Amino acid sequence: MELQEALKKTLVFILSGGQGERLYPLTKDRSKPSVHFAGTYRIIDFSLSNCLNSDLSRIIVLTQYKSLSLDRHIKTAWNLYFRESGNFIDVVPPQQRYDENWYLGTADAIFQNIYIIEHEKPQYTVILSGDHIYKMDYRKMLKYHIEKDADMTIAACEMPIDEARRFGVLVTDSSLQVIGFEEKPQNPKPVPGKGDVAFVSMGIYIFTTEKLVRYVSDDHKLDSSKDFGKDIIPRIFATERVFAYDYVHNEGERAYWRDIGTIASYYEAHKDIISVTPILNLYDKEWPIRTYMEQWPPAKFIHNEEGRRGIAINSLIANGAIISGGYVEESVISPGVKVNSYSEVKGSIIMHGSTVGRYAKIKNAIIDKENHIPEHMHIGYDLEEDKKRFTVSPEGIVVIPKGYLQ
Repeated sequence: MELQEALKKTLVFILSGGQGERLYPLTKDRSKPSVHFAGTYRIIDFSLSNCLNSDLSRIIVLTQYKSLSLDRHIKTAWNLYFRESGNFIDVVPPQQRYDENWYLGTADAIFQNIYIIEHEKPQYTVILSGDHIYKMDYRKMLKYHIEKDADMTIAACEMPIDEARRFGVLVTDSSLQVIGFEEKPQNPKPVPGKGDVAFVSMGIYIFTTEKLVRYVSDDHKLDSSKDFGKDIIPRIFATERVFAYDYVHNEGERAYWRDIGTIASYYEAHKDIISVTPILNLYDKEWPIRTYMEQWPPAKFIHNEEGRRGIAINSLIANGAIISGGYVEESVISPGVKVNSYSEVKGSIIMHGSTVGRYAKIKNAIIDKENHIPEHMHIGYDLEEDKKRFTVSPEGIVVIPKGYLQ
């Protein structure tokens, strides 16, 4: 089958219903995929941009918890890209067609929407997560799936053993057919010949649709976790053709993928993008990351006096931000943020509409939207004091929820 024909016969599900408890308080009022990232984006924009750039244009976004901001974002940012003839992006909460439950797991989310599959009749189904930061050409993975005559293909990448414990770990033969799988093992099996890394699932799947429907339907009848990693993959690789797709073959040696599951991983992903030569290039015109852009004027840097200069070094400064005599270093400043005179922001993420008062000092912090940091306040300099008022991660990152400081 020609690849272009196969793309037209492919349906995409983006799983976007997780509670994001480990990202709290950023997920206090929003789902994890709708958390802001890199100043102007939301996390889900990366999976959606990958779909659009890969010519996949029949998309179902499955939502569940605190979905209002995500629903609005899809409507304002993405509907216009998918409304040509035969194309669509639809947001689907739990439909309760078979019982009164919400989505009980990733596999159950697909099972509860089998009626969509029956209506659309795709030959192939792509299943993605809405909370990963990466670039990927799904066309290459679909081509690989077809060439391998696979029933299921799992995107995978090498990861240090210590980090691999948080993911599903694959064991493959020389042809990359999956011969073993463990979900979040305490002792991940290393890649042969590479004792310090394991081959982990990225949570990106392509199914031949007939097999997907069969296995999620069978799983629905069982007392299980209703989860792809815990239930479907261990069952399917024993009897069907399941292959791993090495992410390096898609993006090369500088392949970048982050599961934004914790405050630390969210913070580290921002440090990655402000590095001098970031692996994740947001300026790549060949693979643009799209989003909804509010109409802000350009960023502005003002004042040029000793001790009072608007300066930003090794930072991302979004449109609408004003660095008014303050100092910003290795930080991400979102639209509408104002950093006032004599203040310092170091190693921090300041979200939309927040202000930093004069003489305030902030380091190693994430300040959610619409906060107003008072003059002279210090954040990130005395963690014991910060813990009395704010959330402090085990790594010492201070997080202030949306609108907390007025």
